[in-house]
Order: sequence, then C-alpha cells, then structure tokens
Amino acid sequence: MACRRSSVRSRSAPLFRPHPPSTQETSSLLKILAGTARGRVLRSGPKSPHLRPILARVKKSVFDILTPRMAGSRFLDIYAGTGAVGLEALSRGASRAVFVERDRRSSDLIRENLKLLGMEDKGAVFGLDAANDLSLLPRPFDLIFMGPPYKDDEKKPLALVAPTLEQIRKNTLLAAGGLIIAQHHRKEEVASTENWDLKRQERYGDTVVTFFQARS
Repeated sequence: MACRRSSVRSRSAPLFRPHPPSTQETSSLLKILAGTARGRVLRSGPKSPHLRPILARVKKSVFDILTPRMAGSRFLDIYAGTGAVGLEALSRGASRAVFVERDRRSSDLIRENLKLLGMEDKGAVFGLDAANDLSLLPRPFDLIFMGPPYKDDEKKPLALVAPTLEQIRKNTLLAAGGLIIAQHHRKEEVASTENWDLKRQERYGDTVVTFFQARS
C-alpha cells in the first residue's frame, strides 16, 4: 500500500497499520524499484539464517514514506545483507550510504553491487557487530535502517532492535530530526523509551516496520 506523506505520520494515519498478505513477495526482492538505477538487478548470495532480506512490498512502502526525506540524505543501512536498502536509497537521491554487515561474504557482495551500479564513490561498507559496537562509523546520518535477523542458528529469537538503538544513541549516529526505521518480527516488543519516540508502525504478516525519532 503506497503512502504519500510529508511527515513521518499524518494526523489521520493510525499508529499501527496492518497490511494484507501478498502472494508476490519475491518478484522484485533484488531489484532497484525507483530512481536512477530503477530496474537494475542486484547480485545475491546463498540463503543464510543471519540475513533477513527485506520483502519487495515492504521496501516499496518504506521508501514511499521516506520520499520527502530522501534527496541529499546521509543513509545508514545496518544488518545490510545484499545492500538492497542502502542501494535503493542511493538510487532515489541519497548523497551517501554506509552499510554495516559483519558477514564477510555479504559485505563483499555489497561492494560488488555498489560497483555493479557504478556507486562505489557513494558507499562504504563496515564489517561491524552492530548490536555491540558502532563506534567506528562516520556520523551523523539523516536516515538509519536496520533489518536484523530474527533468530540465531538454533532458531532462538535474537531481539536485536533494542541493543542496536542503544549503539545508535551511544555513538550519536542520528542527526537532529533524523529517523530510524527498524524491521523486526511481530513478537519482538519495541516501544518508546526515554531516548526514542515510537512514531509509527506498519505490519506485513510476521514482519513489522517501526519508525523512531530521538526524544527532544
């Protein structure tokens, strides 16, 4: 469901919005959806329990919401996987994207995709453990997206949103007025805290996308 809004949440929009399930989740998964690289197909690697690819309709919905903020923005893609989200941001007008992905094969894949799209000069890749240390990143960023894995190798829930938010706060990664977008499982509880205001949530089956801003 496409949304056209000039802010994070309009007055008439509910805080939590469910979206009906789709039978075409993977058709555009590794394609750039809009912008200068529209239609380009990204390279992908083997499936891994440590990666949580963003569904095509989720990516479209997120970027429809972010459109007013995109031009010239500094974008951070955490738990980046193939880099699909950060690369979409660059295609849509972000001035620079930084990717955090600790899996070596995946981080190499992001570099390949940057080269494939001719965007090497606009992106940088860091192999960091996002939930434990983001101190080496440049800063700040206007938009931060995180799509952490839901479960570990033993199928146990990881709940990585909260510790990653703490790393963002601790290292002052979010610019004033900036926005954090977190993709997580519906059973992972996230809420406003003393540091973050939960502004909006969108649900797609078991996937929830939550929007945060720093408390002023």
